[in-house]
Amino acid sequence: MTETHLAVFRGKKIRRTLRNNEWWFSVVDVCDVLTESADAGAYWRKLKQRLKDEGSEVVTFCHGLKLTAPDGKLRETDCAHTEGIFRIIQSIPSPKAEPFKRWLAKTGYERVQEIEDPELATKRTRALYKAKGYSDDWIEKRMRGIAIREELTDEWKKREVKENREYEILTAEIAKAAFGITPGQHKNLKGLKRENLRDHMMWNLIMH
Repeated sequence: MTETHLAVFRGKKIRRTLRNNEWWFSVVDVCDVLTESADAGAYWRKLKQRLKDEGSEVVTFCHGLKLTAPDGKLRETDCAHTEGIFRIIQSIPSPKAEPFKRWLAKTGYERVQEIEDPELATKRTRALYKAKGYSDDWIEKRMRGIAIREELTDEWKKREVKENREYEILTAEIAKAAFGITPGQHKNLKGLKRENLRDHMMWNLIMH
């Protein structure tokens, strides 16, 4: 399943997701960071059309991937990998272009390191939570929850569980067995948003 991650450049959030072990970044978010346009979506649409009209191959680097929108729903968004973003940046006049390229290169390099040594990703996540002020006990439980969730997802993939509907059915069955209620009922009971539901239920499994 597509999972949206957030990266931060100078206080601006950039959505990204992993595809074939590579980071793919939201082009609209990148445009927002570089241009500070009042409507980054409109800016990108206009730029994209201009590039197409010019016969530029830059747009071929873009693919529609589902990322979490501000309303919490997954929506198809133009995304590009590191090379594609570099090419797009060249078409955007901005004093932030060079520092952003350095930030992007560092982000991509860290991902390569994590693929070669998966423990690095875990260490970086722990360090991030620590910097945010969470206790060691909280961090340990959180990391255990992430590991359990990943193992469960991997097992379902091995058993060729299809995404979306079958995934939701299995999640509902596990939740019902654990809590006596389905994810939908749990969400209504706790007043949770969709993007927080899975983590909240997994957290309860660990704590009890």
